[in-house]
Amino acid sequence: APVVAVGQDGVFEGYASLLGVPDLGKDVVSPGAFAESLARRGVSGVRLLFQHDPAAPLGRWVSIAEDARGLRVRGKLNLAVARAREIHALLREGAIDGLSIGFRVERARNERATGLRRLEKLDLWEISIVTFPMLPGARVSGVKRTDKPSPSRGEGPGRAHPLRQPAAVRLTGAGHLQEGRPSCRHRSTSNSLSTGREPINDHPTFRSGYKVHPKRAKSRENSILARR
Repeated sequence: APVVAVGQDGVFEGYASLLGVPDLGKDVVSPGAFAESLARRGVSGVRLLFQHDPAAPLGRWVSIAEDARGLRVRGKLNLAVARAREIHALLREGAIDGLSIGFRVERARNERATGLRRLEKLDLWEISIVTFPMLPGARVSGVKRTDKPSPSRGEGPGRAHPLRQPAAVRLTGAGHLQEGRPSCRHRSTSNSLSTGREPINDHPTFRSGYKVHPKRAKSRENSILARR
């Protein structure tokens, strides 16, 4: 869902998920899906990450609430962190504009007629700023331009360097386990082999939407078997 504003102080807001809107994996979030998780974790228990990478926290969420449209969020980038400053500059420039949720499915219902999966109860672990959200509508729709950019964001030595996209989130879809560590993929879609969809990896903290590339998955499987 779209970020709708980005301020000079690092505060931004938008929608991390849209209710009733199918994503590219045919998952649809139902109203109330986040309620129990948010009540249990609170805002402070949901992490603000970059590209679903647990090693790349960017700041904190100030508020997370479900409304009639979706999961409305307000976050604050920690501008004392170099990566957060880079993301802030890219958000304000419009070079990156996606939001994506990382979660575990606790209850879902498959619809044979439509091929959709209704996500009815989710355990929300994190919300990330991403380049390619699984939900096409998860884009920045507007940026505040009323405040003047600081000199450090203009020309000169203080300007942020472009970010290099981590290998785990490249479009080739590296959604595989790396030495037992969960890969960082975008918004969670299919859940298990029983769904009849292309299998992806599960992890107790979060799952995401880039499916395993068949050749990469086979190569990984052979590698694991060779080590047994």
